[in-house]
Amino acid sequence: MRVVQIGKFYPPQVGGIETHLQALCGELRKTHDVRVIVANNRRHNEHGVLDGVAVTRLASHFSLAGVPFCASMPSLIRRSKADIVHVHLPNPMGVAAYLASGHRGCLIATWHSDIVRQKILARIFAPLERRFLRKCRALIATSPNYLHSSAILSRHHARCAVIPYGIPLERFDAGVEGESSAVAAIRVRYGPRIALTVGRLVYYKGIEHLIDAMTQVTGTLLVVGDGPLRSRLELQAREAGVGERVVFIGEMPNDRLAPYYKACDLFVLPSIARSEAFGIVQLEAMACGKPVINTSLTSGVPFVSLDGVTGITVPPAAPAALAGAMNRLFNDRELAARYGRAAKERVRAEFSLSTMVDRTLELYDEVMHSEEAERF
Repeated sequence: MRVVQIGKFYPPQVGGIETHLQALCGELRKTHDVRVIVANNRRHNEHGVLDGVAVTRLASHFSLAGVPFCASMPSLIRRSKADIVHVHLPNPMGVAAYLASGHRGCLIATWHSDIVRQKILARIFAPLERRFLRKCRALIATSPNYLHSSAILSRHHARCAVIPYGIPLERFDAGVEGESSAVAAIRVRYGPRIALTVGRLVYYKGIEHLIDAMTQVTGTLLVVGDGPLRSRLELQAREAGVGERVVFIGEMPNDRLAPYYKACDLFVLPSIARSEAFGIVQLEAMACGKPVINTSLTSGVPFVSLDGVTGITVPPAAPAALAGAMNRLFNDRELAARYGRAAKERVRAEFSLSTMVDRTLELYDEVMHSEEAERF
C-alpha cells in the first residue's frame, strides 16, 4: 500500500505536528510505501530520505498569513498514485493542493487543531475546507475533548476516529549512555527546585503568565524553545526581578531533551488558547515520571495529564494558580512522586508510539476495505 502524507513542514523544522508526522512515518515505513510531501522554507525543491522516509520539500513561492504555497504540489500528489493520501490539518495549502490534484484514492485527514487566531483566513478558507472534508473517508481527532469541542469536527462525528498522539517511549528510558551525567550537571547548575516548560515562544503558550507565577515561587524555571516572543519574555523576567531564576535555554533538538525532563522536579504547560490542541511535550515529561501542571483548555490538554491523577490542572492565564500548583508540588515530594508514577503508567498504557501506529493502520485497513466494498 502506498501512503502519501501531506504536511505543512517536516523536521528538522520544529513543531508539534512535525514531530508527530516524523514519528508516524518512521513506523509506517516499516510495512508500507510511505512518502511525505511538505513545503520547503526555501525557493527550490529538495528530495531526500530522512531516517528511511522519502521526503519531498517543495519550493515555497509565497506565504500568506504564515501559510506557504507550493505551485507544484497538486501535480506531485496526482503523480504519486497513492492508495491513501493522509493530510494533516490545519493546512490550507495542502487542502487546496489535494482538491486540485484530482486524486481518486482514499483520503484521510488528521485534525490537529482548529484555525483559532486567523479568523479572516478561516472564513476565506471555509468553502474549500467543506469540499475537502466531504471527500474524506475518515477524520482523525487526537482527543475526545477536541472532537466534542470543535464545531467543525462535531459536524462530521460519524466519520471521526479518536487516535491520540504517541511517542517513542524508548527515547525516555533510563540507561542512555552519558545521560546520567547530563542530568546531574543540569541539577547541579539549576537545582534543587527545577520547573521546566518546552515549546515555541508564541502567544498561545502563555509563558508570560508562568513568568509572573515565578515571582511567587522559590525555584528555577527552565524555558526550552525559541520564537518571536523571546526578547519580550526575557525583558519581562528581568523587570519582574526573576531574570536569574528564569533561564531561556533556547531551541533544542528532540533527541537532546530527555536529560532536561529527567532533571526537573515538575513540568508546566501554561497554554492559554485552543491552538494548544494536545501538548505532546506533556507526554514526554510524563514518560520521564514527572508530574505535570497544565491548564483547563477546551482542547486535549487536560485529557493528556489528568487533574489529581498525573498532576494539577489550573485555569488558563492565572499566574497565582500556577504558582500555587508549583509550590504544592515543590513542597510535597510524596505527592509529586505519586503523580509522576501515575503519569509514567498513563503514557505507557495510552500514548505509546506503537499504540498510535496500530490504531492508524487499523483505520487505513478499514477505509480501504470500505472503498473496495463500494466498488462491488
